[in-house]
Amino acid sequence: MSLVNSAMFTRARWIGLGIAALIFVSDQFVKWLVDGPLGLMREGDKLDLLPFFDFTRVHNRGVSLGLFEATSDETRWILVGVTALIAVVVAVWMFRERLLGDILGLGMILGGALGNIVDRTRYGYVLDYADFHIGDFRPFLIFNVADAAITIGVVIILVRSFFVSDNARKAEAE
Repeated sequence: MSLVNSAMFTRARWIGLGIAALIFVSDQFVKWLVDGPLGLMREGDKLDLLPFFDFTRVHNRGVSLGLFEATSDETRWILVGVTALIAVVVAVWMFRERLLGDILGLGMILGGALGNIVDRTRYGYVLDYADFHIGDFRPFLIFNVADAAITIGVVIILVRSFFVSDNARKAEAE
C-alpha cells in the first residue's frame, strides 16, 4: 500500500501546487531584484517606473495593513508561527478541496503566505515595494507579489462561495 494516496494528488491539486510555487518563486525573485540589482537597499529608497507606479522599499513588520506590528524578536516569531499555521490550514484545505476554482484561490494564498513567511524569517520583516499611486493619492498600502496573490486568492474564494450556485459547484466537482 502506498504511503501517499494517489487520489490526494489530483490534476486540480497539482495545478494548485504549481500556482503556489509560481507565486512563491515570482515573489522571491522580485524581492531579490529590489534588494539587489535595482539597488533599493534602504527603507524609503525609490525607483520611478511609471507615472502611477513606483518601487518604494518598505519594511512591513506587521501583518495585513501593518496591524500587529512585531516590535521584538518574540512577537516576530509569534507572527511567523501564526502565519505558518495559517499556511498549513490553507494547504490542508487545498488538499481536501475538489473544485479547481477554489483550489486556484487557495494555491495563490498558500504561495503568498510562504513568500512572506520566508521574508519574516530571514529579515524580521516583509519586504514591500509595489507603490501604486495617482499623484499623491495612494489607494493601497505599498505591497508585494505575495500580498497581491493572497488578496486575489481570498477574493476568488469569497466570490465563488457567494456567487457560484450549488448546482454549478456540483457539476464542477464531477
